[in-house]
Amino acid sequence: MAASLRTHLAFFWTLLFAVSVTLGVVMVELYRSSAGAQIASGRSAAEESCGAIATRYAKSTLDSTAARPQIDLLQVLLHLVLTEAPHVEGGVWQASGGMLAYAYPTYEGSGTKLDVPAAEQPLIVEMAHQAVRSQHLQTDVLRGSREALIVTACPLAAPAHDLAAWTMTRTSGGALNAQESLRVGLGVLTAMVMASGLWLGFILWRGLGHVRKLENGLAQAHGDRMPALERTGVKELDRIVNSFNEYRVRFEEARAQLREAAAQRSRDQRLAAIGRMTSGIAHEIRNPIAAMRLKAENALAASPEGQPEALQSIVTQVDRLDGLVENLLAIVQPLNLSRTDLPLHAWLEERAAGVAPRAAARRIDLVVEHARPVSANFDPRHLARAVDNLLDNAVRHAGIGGRVVLQALPGESGSLLVRVDDDGPGVAPAVAPQLFEPFATGRPDGTGLGLALAREVALAHGGELRHVALHPGTRFELELPWRGS
Repeated sequence: MAASLRTHLAFFWTLLFAVSVTLGVVMVELYRSSAGAQIASGRSAAEESCGAIATRYAKSTLDSTAARPQIDLLQVLLHLVLTEAPHVEGGVWQASGGMLAYAYPTYEGSGTKLDVPAAEQPLIVEMAHQAVRSQHLQTDVLRGSREALIVTACPLAAPAHDLAAWTMTRTSGGALNAQESLRVGLGVLTAMVMASGLWLGFILWRGLGHVRKLENGLAQAHGDRMPALERTGVKELDRIVNSFNEYRVRFEEARAQLREAAAQRSRDQRLAAIGRMTSGIAHEIRNPIAAMRLKAENALAASPEGQPEALQSIVTQVDRLDGLVENLLAIVQPLNLSRTDLPLHAWLEERAAGVAPRAAARRIDLVVEHARPVSANFDPRHLARAVDNLLDNAVRHAGIGGRVVLQALPGESGSLLVRVDDDGPGVAPAVAPQLFEPFATGRPDGTGLGLALAREVALAHGGELRHVALHPGTRFELELPWRGS
């Protein structure tokens, strides 16, 4: 499943935050490692310098029998050793005599540095005292916020065994620099995270705003109309907007062409139907007129006793023309329905009774099948005319000894189906395409108006009339909205 833009941006924001936290942890660890390395390096330098002082002092006094330490010798040794140890200062302490010597030969001053630092002197004395007492090297690291102080003391070989050399160094601002670098790095990192968050939030808000704008534009479409979308200013979205607008133009052009083609097709079909209907009307009117003319001419030429028979024949043809005109008006004029609730089974039996004499004359088995609904709502006069036409066609086409079924049953989605089936030869393939058009008939004596009228009645009720081919036989299915119980 494709993730939304919100999900992608939220995931990216979370990933950026995780990376930032990881970098922060790494920077802290680097800081700790850097400070520890500086302290270890300073401690090593202090211990090595103290050990070198003790070793050189032991060699210098190996053959000496003096009971007191040689202070000048100590001072010289301190200078020699500490000159090779940058940033390391040192001295010699005696339990009974205190500070005997002190040197910081590598300091960046103009002369020799001899003053023992007063602030660190208590720690120096304490470390020297521990070295004399234990006769082992002693080291202590005093960590501060700005620097780390490293003091080392080691015993010196002397007759009284109360001498100790000491060295001292500082981490010369390395920790401070690392701490400041850490603060600057964390500050920059925090600023970047906040800026990235604000920027991503802005992108999210702006992008979703443009998407909502496009959604609102598309929601304004009514029916088959496609709205023109406005550009958003975002390149990716504008490419989609441009493509949609171009498609809209092509769609409108295609729809206009389709409407024109449909209008032209409708005009062509209307003209064709009018032509076929005109031809049918002319044919249906010409035959009665010709018959009436023949009867009138014969009556005029014959004796007066034969005129009543001729006049009766003329009246019959006039009735035929009157029925033709009535059917044409029923098709052309809109049907004004007068709906009412009728008992459906009794109404169907009444329709079957109307064609029962003709069915009996042809020995046709006429069957009425009815299940439910009990009643229905429709115009009884117009619908009776439609069903009577269907039954009349079925009786004519069923043949001698055939079967006609009138059936009412519920259809899909609450509709009412009225079916008229016969077991005759069926509708000819040549007639089927124009079956519901006026004057489309397969009978020599038919007008083709019955099915056209039945279909108009179905449409007026909001339904449809369909032809279904059976094997053998034909079915006409009248589907109406069911408005009964």
